[in-house]
Amino acid sequence: MSTRLDLFIDVVIQGSFAKAAGIRNIDRSALSKQIKILEDDLGVRLLNRSTRAISLTDAGKEIYKQAELVRELLANTQRIAESYHSTPKGLLRITSSTLFGKIYIQPAVNLFMEKYPDTHIKLVLEDRRVDIIGESFDIAFRIGPPRDSSLIARKIANSNSAILASESFIEKYGNPETPEELAKLPAIIFSSGDSVFNKLTISESPGSDVMCTHNISGRLEVNEVSVIFNALEAGLGYSHRGLFTLEKNIKEMGLVPLLTNYKFPETNWGIYAVYPHRNQTPLIKLFIETVQGIIGTPPVWDSYVDGYDKMYK
Repeated sequence: MSTRLDLFIDVVIQGSFAKAAGIRNIDRSALSKQIKILEDDLGVRLLNRSTRAISLTDAGKEIYKQAELVRELLANTQRIAESYHSTPKGLLRITSSTLFGKIYIQPAVNLFMEKYPDTHIKLVLEDRRVDIIGESFDIAFRIGPPRDSSLIARKIANSNSAILASESFIEKYGNPETPEELAKLPAIIFSSGDSVFNKLTISESPGSDVMCTHNISGRLEVNEVSVIFNALEAGLGYSHRGLFTLEKNIKEMGLVPLLTNYKFPETNWGIYAVYPHRNQTPLIKLFIETVQGIIGTPPVWDSYVDGYDKMYK
């Protein structure tokens, strides 16, 4: 019955027998027959069928919830068993934001797979906030702690930041000495979907704990961090950047930090490895440790701004 329940889940998720049959590489009629057998075994109708669409019956809704739990339990059981072999083996499903994944997660994957040749990795890099449980990921690497209390978050690095501009930008506009002066200059704005990061929160004066938020503006809005750095190097504006987005020392890009005698607000922002409560297998633990080794302690990106330990204090 568990196999038929799995097929039933696929039909519900895909919204049609044809699509579910396609991902399973089986004939549609064969899939429909298996669902009919499942309904007969359970003694209830699970799906309302029409020529255009399918929908869950009331019984189907309840059984679908239980079927998801069964699928999850079986998958977890398999993962746990695989991870306890004398040689680590098994599948890890990992997700991360695109840039952080390219700089840090991909090198960790390379190292991990070379060290543990019986492991398999599914790596998904995208900037949307994925549903870790619903999309069956084992680990997600995120900037900032999770909003979902059903998840475990392990902080693996601080996420410090700096306001950066090019030397050519300073030559053209001068070196701003206050946030008010900076806010009058052109910024490079990160914009993604409905979110536009066009504000800067910083202390009202050097060393102060009182924070003020300033509106910033510029001629360029982009949704890709690498483009922001290209624009920074071209002198098109300044930008407030997390240091984890750096790949090398800012001197190599002709960039300098601004307003370093001011302070940023204290937050819980950092780099977190996030995984479900249900399961932290040795395989997950080993991969997190591998990423931690790639990042370093303190994180390597702090060294990309010379003397950063004395800035923004």
